[in-house]
Amino acid sequence: MQSPIPAFKRPSKDVIAALKDIGTATVAGSLGHSGFRNPHMVGPVSQYKGKSIVGTALTLQFMPQRPDLFSEGEYSDPEKQLHRHVLYEVEENDVVVVDARGDLSSGVFGDMMSTYFKGRKGAGIVIDGVMRDKPNVDKLDLAIWMRGWTPNYHVQVSIWPAAVNVPISCGGVMVIPGDIIMADDDGVVVLPQSMAEKVIEDSKKHAEWEVFSREKLTAGESLRRYYPLHPDAEEEYQAWRKAKGLPPSPSH
Repeated sequence: MQSPIPAFKRPSKDVIAALKDIGTATVAGSLGHSGFRNPHMVGPVSQYKGKSIVGTALTLQFMPQRPDLFSEGEYSDPEKQLHRHVLYEVEENDVVVVDARGDLSSGVFGDMMSTYFKGRKGAGIVIDGVMRDKPNVDKLDLAIWMRGWTPNYHVQVSIWPAAVNVPISCGGVMVIPGDIIMADDDGVVVLPQSMAEKVIEDSKKHAEWEVFSREKLTAGESLRRYYPLHPDAEEEYQAWRKAKGLPPSPSH
């Protein structure tokens, strides 16, 4: 069994709160303009439409089974099974992120583990793989992004939990414990803590001019002029802000 589980620094509650109303598309765009070409996980999708989360990443890494290293059954010496230990680490608003190698035959968590996660007040679960016990998990009202469901338990077929709170790949994106995970119906993005303040600032600017542009586009006005906001429309935008009682914004 892995010991000790590495410690990491969580982002502040203020940062998490400031990100709550920002969509993943805005985050991905801001990161893309900063050199993070693809922060979006490919594979995990929302299992319960309309859910959105912002939280701190805890990680769980699965590896292919090797009989000389792992030969336990579902309930044999449970404390050796590290998928339990990542749940022990969960605090309020944490997100458990699992590299299950895209495996579609190994249910990483089921009803009981998910119930415990809910009791720990975790924000959500992201798995490059699957879970089991869907009928009961459906009743828990959790936020889950993954590839689907299976009746199999976690070590029944070909993978086993090998490490907790280490850097992993999930959906083709590197995830480091303490990263900020944001997810909605568009998908899951990974936001490094070091980029959080920039994303928050970018989103404020983006959201304000989009409101103006959306009004214009709804009225059937020029896409070329209003999306993205053309420099020729800057004076009109600033006048709109003034009429709304908003302070002038930096030019686009």
